Amino acid sequence: MLNDASVLITGGTGSFGKAFVKEVLTSYPKIKRLVIYSRDELKQYEMSNKFSSSEYSGIRYFLGDIRDQQRLERALEDIDIVVHAAALKQVPAAEYNPFEFIKTNILGSQNLIEACLNSNVKRVIALSTDKAAAPINLYGATKLCADKLFVAANNITGSRDLRFSVVRYGNVMGSRGSVVPLFIEKRKSGVLPITDPEMTRFNISLQDGVKMVIWALKNAEGSEIFVPKIPSYRIKDLAEAIGPECQQKITGIRPGEKLHEEMITSSDSYHTVDLGEYYAILPPAEPQVLTEYCKKSGCECVPPGFSYDSGTNGEFLSVTQLRKLIDEEVVDNG
Repeated sequence: MLNDASVLITGGTGSFGKAFVKEVLTSYPKIKRLVIYSRDELKQYEMSNKFSSSEYSGIRYFLGDIRDQQRLERALEDIDIVVHAAALKQVPAAEYNPFEFIKTNILGSQNLIEACLNSNVKRVIALSTDKAAAPINLYGATKLCADKLFVAANNITGSRDLRFSVVRYGNVMGSRGSVVPLFIEKRKSGVLPITDPEMTRFNISLQDGVKMVIWALKNAEGSEIFVPKIPSYRIKDLAEAIGPECQQKITGIRPGEKLHEEMITSSDSYHTVDLGEYYAILPPAEPQVLTEYCKKSGCECVPPGFSYDSGTNGEFLSVTQLRKLIDEEVVDNG
C-alpha cells in the first residue's frame, strides 16, 4: 500500500515519527514521497542529517504547525496517506497550560481533518493514548476529543474515497518524556522516585507501534479505534530493572495520574470487537452494524462489560524481561 504512495506524518520529528520513517524507508523503498511535517526546524535539521534527500529521493521536510490549516492544506497537496502523530503530551504541562493543549490536540486535529477533506487524501490514521479512555486529566480529555473528531469525520466524507481511523496504545518504552529515560538519569543519584508501588502501565515498543499503524493503514474500514493486546508492567519492577542498587522513594501519585491505565472501558464493550492481535472500538450503532462489521472482518464481539486495563491485564513483564527490553529498545537506540 505504501509503495508508490505519498505519505505525510505530522509530528514527524518525534520518537514515533523517526521510527516510522526508518521503517517505511527500509520496508517500502518504492514510496513516492514521505513528508515530515513538524514545527521544530532544529529537529528537522538533525533528522535530515540521518535521512537525507540525497540518499532518499522521496523524503521532504515541511515546516508547519497543525494549528495552521492553510499551511496543512499546502503540505497535503498530492498526499495519499496521513499519519497524525503531532500532539502536546505532558500531563502536568496540560494542567498548567490547558489553552495550549486544546489549541494543538483538539483544534489542530480539526484543522487536519478539514485540510484532508479539502484535498485528495485517502487514508488517515491518528495516534491516541490510553489516557483518552475515561480521562481524569486534561491531556487525556483533549485526546478523547481528538479521537471522537477523527471517528466522526467519516460521517462527512461524502463521495470521497477517504477513511479516518485511530490507533490507541499505552506507554512507548523509552520515548521522550517517559519514565524510562527519567529512571536512567535518576539512577546516578542512587534514588528512584516511585509514585506508588502498586502503579501499573501498559507497554509497547516503538517498533510494535509502527507495525500497528502500518497494519491499520492497510486494514481500517474507517471509524475504528484500534487497541493492541500488549503486556503491562509494575512501576516498582521497572525501577528494579533499571536501578537494582537504587533506593526506591515513594513520592505519591501526581495530580491527573491514575493508578492503572485503561484502554477499553466497560461502557465501550458493547461496541468493541476482537480482531485477534488487536481490538477495535467502533462507534455506537445499531446491532446489525456491528454484526456486518464482524462478518466482513472475521472478528468477534467482546463480552458485555469487558474492560481492558493495565492492572487486570493477563500479561505482565518480569524484571528480567523489562531489563532486556530496555537494553534493546532504549540503550541500543540511544
